[in-house]
Amino acid sequence: MIPVIGGLALNLALGLAIIAIIFNVLYLRSGDGRLFLSGQRAALAVSLLSIFATIILTQLLMTSNFDVDYVAHYTSQETPLIYKFTALWAGQSGSLLFWLFILSLYAIIAILQNQRSQLNLMPWVMIVLVTVQLFFLILVNFITNPFAPTETDFVIANGLGLNPLLQNATMAIHPPMLYLGFVGFTVPFAFSIAAMAQRDMNALWMRTVRQWLLFVWLMLSIGVMLGGWWAYQELGWGGYWAWDPVENASFMPWLAGTALLHSVMIQEKKDMLKVWNMVLIIITFTLCIFGTFLTRSGIMSSVHSFTASSLGPIFLGFVFFILVVSFGLMSQRMQLLRSKKRIESFSSRESGFLFNNVVFIVMCFAVLWGTLFPVISEAVRGTKITVGAPFFNQINIPIGLVLLCLTGIGPLLVWRKTSKQSFIRNFTTPVIAGLVMALVLYITNIRGYVLISFSLSVFVLTTISLEFARGIRSRITVHKENPLTAFWRLLRKNRSRYGGYIVHVGIVFMFIGFTGHAFDTEKEFGLKKDETNHLSGYTFVLQNIREEERPNHYAWIADLHVSDASGKEIVMLHPEKRIYFHRNPDPERRQPHSELDIYSTMKQDIYSIFNSVDLENGVAYLKIMINPLVNWVWFGGFIFVLGTLVALWPPKKEKL
Repeated sequence: MIPVIGGLALNLALGLAIIAIIFNVLYLRSGDGRLFLSGQRAALAVSLLSIFATIILTQLLMTSNFDVDYVAHYTSQETPLIYKFTALWAGQSGSLLFWLFILSLYAIIAILQNQRSQLNLMPWVMIVLVTVQLFFLILVNFITNPFAPTETDFVIANGLGLNPLLQNATMAIHPPMLYLGFVGFTVPFAFSIAAMAQRDMNALWMRTVRQWLLFVWLMLSIGVMLGGWWAYQELGWGGYWAWDPVENASFMPWLAGTALLHSVMIQEKKDMLKVWNMVLIIITFTLCIFGTFLTRSGIMSSVHSFTASSLGPIFLGFVFFILVVSFGLMSQRMQLLRSKKRIESFSSRESGFLFNNVVFIVMCFAVLWGTLFPVISEAVRGTKITVGAPFFNQINIPIGLVLLCLTGIGPLLVWRKTSKQSFIRNFTTPVIAGLVMALVLYITNIRGYVLISFSLSVFVLTTISLEFARGIRSRITVHKENPLTAFWRLLRKNRSRYGGYIVHVGIVFMFIGFTGHAFDTEKEFGLKKDETNHLSGYTFVLQNIREEERPNHYAWIADLHVSDASGKEIVMLHPEKRIYFHRNPDPERRQPHSELDIYSTMKQDIYSIFNSVDLENGVAYLKIMINPLVNWVWFGGFIFVLGTLVALWPPKKEKL
């Protein structure tokens, strides 16, 4: 009965979505406030019913109701409770319903928050939001219904269980964060379409959009970083980014969204780049839908994609619809979007922002092309071509270094035009610091991208440090504050600016971590009890191979003693080789998985993988990797998030 209620809720939401669109369209034609109120209530009802349906599916997963096909495919009796919950987004129909769930939450907030302040835009905002909801409601009602019954002639005692790769704590956070980012870009897109439709290009809607953009961009950023963390902790290859198609699907809207955030600042401050910003909003939202297509259509094989389907043409049709309608409307409003102001000088901060945008979009296009080329090649030539990490690294490492350089250049430029004197004064110290670092690295026989990356990192950190120092000195001089108070009030008074600088510091730390990958070492070997092996000055001794049975898997555990060159104990590592099983004795249902163990410091990680075990001879086959500076990536990510929160934090009401 409960699955039927869930399906009925989705059916009602579908009907009400159509009604909501019709009522809002009629209101725009007639101006009858009753129609607007009815349309608003219908739109809210669509969201509430979608949320209700998601709660029902969650309850079915948690109670192991195997009469529902989705539950039977993605959970089992042995699946831990937390992973029964995360199974909500593990499969196709569940993930699409979760997409709809997040959009519904955003829609409720956007409607209620702006129903008075943005009254003239809200009919169009609701039309756009509900249209996107309608698309996903069509999918979950007619194409891939999460409440579809299990088609068997017997009672199902147990389900197939969750993919072992998804049975990781990070997967309880990573996908929701990605969805909060992906889906959240719908709201800025809706406001931009509404502004063009209403011919309302005032600054108020842009301020609303900017706050939304900053929040959803933060969520997407956290999601992308957690994805790297999950890959590093779970996949067993020692890296955190492999340019996998699904990784790229989340990275592309992040790149476009980052460009958009930077250029929106120019529109707010200088009333420029309106056309460019509208293009970026459309592209960013389209890439979010396209990313969902890559993730859930099954068109590409991916370690991150756990489903295959025939949804590809439907998603591509929706993407085409978005692009045609959006750019068609934009072409009609081009006169309103054109700004009378122009960039006055190449050496201005406006020019720096614009060049930054261009580089972001170039990288986005490079990632898009590399991701789609295998599909295009197969469709045109009939041959499969693999575009792997070497291609993406070759293209994107130089682009990334250009972006790193621009991160340091931007704060040194002045609005409108940077004079020769200001240019020399602002650039001298950071450039000297970067050159000194480059010289030190060159003397120590470090060359290539490593030298450039570390030198640029010093350049950027010096730039940002000087910016903070100037602001603090100014407050000390004017307000007679101590340095700590001056720093705190500097952040409070200029959250957007200095929060952005903190974000850039985080990015620098992440680049330092990325660069450490050049010094990675690894070794594979087999050990019997009390045997030793060596790597990068460390000694590894296998003390024992233990066996342990757990609720949903069997594990062999290697107790690996690690010491340094002097014989001092560093750590005991316990990598595992697991076999996931179910109560059904069918051996084909068993799923092997290597659970890693990692010893982390800011200097390097000792990364241990239990590849396989030879029980007859008592041999554990291990892979050890020494990964320098990896924790700088995660530490930089933390600083990145902290800076974004500073920029996002609202000022006190009395200060508005």
